[in-house]
Amino acid sequence: MLDVCLLGTGGMMPLPDRWLTSLLIRYNGRMLLVDCGEGTQIPLKMCGWGFKNIDAVLFTHYHADHVAGLPGFLLTLGNSGREDPLTLIGPPGLRLVVEGLLVISPQLPFDIKLLELPENQPSEIEAGDFSIRSLPVDHWVPCLAYGFEVKRQGRFDSEKAIRLDIPVSFWKRLQKGEILEYDGRTIKPEMVLGQPRKGIKVCYCTDSRPVEELADLIKEADLFICEGMYGDNGDLDKARQKKHMLFSEAAGLAKSGNAKELWLTHFSPALEKPEEYIYSASSVFKNSVAGKDLMVRNIKFENEE
Repeated sequence: MLDVCLLGTGGMMPLPDRWLTSLLIRYNGRMLLVDCGEGTQIPLKMCGWGFKNIDAVLFTHYHADHVAGLPGFLLTLGNSGREDPLTLIGPPGLRLVVEGLLVISPQLPFDIKLLELPENQPSEIEAGDFSIRSLPVDHWVPCLAYGFEVKRQGRFDSEKAIRLDIPVSFWKRLQKGEILEYDGRTIKPEMVLGQPRKGIKVCYCTDSRPVEELADLIKEADLFICEGMYGDNGDLDKARQKKHMLFSEAAGLAKSGNAKELWLTHFSPALEKPEEYIYSASSVFKNSVAGKDLMVRNIKFENEE
């Protein structure tokens, strides 16, 4: 099972009742944080999942409402007893941004690793159990959308393992993907595993106009979290000028990608009650939800007990 917590849903500035847009993803006890604007450490604390098991922070881009909370987060992480390295991931410019922010959060008790992703082409990386795809999108600065997938291997075929005379003591190691040498033979996991089963997929896009390639990134996603800066379709010109999206445009992407569910986020500070405009999205894509701070979803594998 994979857990997601939408830590905040605000765009541009934190408000008294709305934290800035950020996402926390957890699987097998390990976590990824996506974006870290001012005050992100507060909803992180309120979420109750802890800090120490966050393995990486991914940035969509380097506008302040997505990155300015990093120094406070790093200091809080250090005070939590963290000693393992932390990986920071984002589009080009990451090193310059991080070096500047580290001026006010020096002497951390853990190392920081930086990974810059391409600005002009999709990429794919592995982070623990996560397969992460990035996609360049359309904003005023280099900006990436992300797809997070936990893949699921095929079922272990014990009868086949017995026929191949593979000792039971090797079974668990093969299930974990190890290649083993036994009795003069090389035994590979695919020899005793069935076809890969459907995994879990969560996608995240904010600060962008709709781009055609997003439909492929979010294809068959269990959850698509997407910016909806404006709820009123009459704000289309404003959305185009500022390179943001309407609720209805985000819903159109969810429909094109055949996602299971859409959470809208990154609301304009002027949008006091996003839920009042949800019809703009649900009329295009039925399973649309106006996100709320600290909203949580537990996503199970298909046919998971």
